[in-house]
Amino acid sequence: MIPAIALFFLSPLVGEYLLGNTPVTDVGSLFLFAPMYGGGALLIREVARRTGRGWAAIVPFAAAYALLEEGPIDMMLWNPTYGGFDIAAAYSETYVPALGTSVQMLQDVLTMHTIWSICVPIAIVEAFCRNRTEPWLGKVGLAVVAVVFVAGSAALCAMQISSTGFVASAAQLRWSAAAIAGLVLLGFWLGRRSSPHRDGVAPAPAVVGVAAFGATSLVWCREFLPDGVPQAAVSVAWCVLVAAAVLLVSRWCRSAGWGASHRLALAAGALATYVWVGWQHARDMDIPRTTALLGNVGFAVAVAALLLAAFRRSSAHGIQRGGHE
Repeated sequence: MIPAIALFFLSPLVGEYLLGNTPVTDVGSLFLFAPMYGGGALLIREVARRTGRGWAAIVPFAAAYALLEEGPIDMMLWNPTYGGFDIAAAYSETYVPALGTSVQMLQDVLTMHTIWSICVPIAIVEAFCRNRTEPWLGKVGLAVVAVVFVAGSAALCAMQISSTGFVASAAQLRWSAAAIAGLVLLGFWLGRRSSPHRDGVAPAPAVVGVAAFGATSLVWCREFLPDGVPQAAVSVAWCVLVAAAVLLVSRWCRSAGWGASHRLALAAGALATYVWVGWQHARDMDIPRTTALLGNVGFAVAVAALLLAAFRRSSAHGIQRGGHE
């Protein structure tokens, strides 16, 4: 039960507070976000583990969550002035009329929520568990979490509609629902396939962590590109980077020596990226400079302590290395 509670709150803490979307002074919003973020992360993790599936299923499930949150729930994918920002203008170059949104917006949504809202919190909390593949909830607990997730998501959706007056079209909701269902089915299919081991030895966990930090930081570095760089070129670069990262991690995790410390290093590298991104993003969200600085420093210290404890606990448990995840 403790790991489930930890994941329930860690997911929104990473997805909203560490990112800089929500100031550290707004503690109350944690309980507003947790049912959706934490409930979603828990459902994904429990369904994957209960059906004997691993990260090959969790990642597509997380991508489905990303489209669900920013699609039918808060409709950011289609709202041109979401959050008071001129999103339509910011993403205009890759706008696809048939989808009602832009390619680059979809890429941002998939990156943020797949990696940081879902996968990173799951990997970190599992590092504290002696048996990371063991379900944390019984049938009743799983049903309760499902109800909390649906109720919390519906409440946030209603709040968004009430505050903005924006409602997505039926066509937009249909294609997003189809994409979400497709990703869920893909996760179930990929998760049951066994990946053959390959010759070679996995790199040291430190190398994996640095690579994860570098790749995830590179995604956010487009903020520093000079004016005039075509958004289409950035979108193509995103596809190349993601494809290369997936292929590399897939190759590493089938190599001899790959284990718990490597999985945790992947999550740690990505989490470290949000530490520096959070400061920049908080400024973009017009959070007071002092509040943003104190929050960023506090979260940086908390991240360091959390990761140190996770690596120590993972090592102490002596989780057997190897496997296809």
